[in-house]
Amino acid sequence: MPHIALVTLVVRDYDEALSFYTGALGFDLVEDTDRGDGSRWVVVRPRGAEGTGLLLARARDEAQAASVGAQTGGRVGFFLHTEDFAADHARMTAAGVRFLEEPRHEVYGSVAVFEDLYGNRWDLLQPA
Repeated sequence: MPHIALVTLVVRDYDEALSFYTGALGFDLVEDTDRGDGSRWVVVRPRGAEGTGLLLARARDEAQAASVGAQTGGRVGFFLHTEDFAADHARMTAAGVRFLEEPRHEVYGSVAVFEDLYGNRWDLLQPA
């Protein structure tokens, strides 16, 4: 098993999620296929990345809708690595991404926690 292919992220709406992930975060749209039953297979991943992507899955019922934005219980659940922390932090801030803290420079690298449009917490991280 060479890698994890996809991680599902439950969203309220496909198009608003696509707008955030491809616009504010600069991810690539890898696939957007109509499944014929009102759902879509929507995959995004960081621009130029190969490997793991996010499957954006629209909530189908109240239980799933209740998990939108809280899939990791309020903890940072996603880690977005960068090779240019300052540039990506500035670009994301200008695009309206909400950072919950000022950038920190730790032993393991430069990091700042941000929220996606639903409140899921992410680390923007440039490893040391």
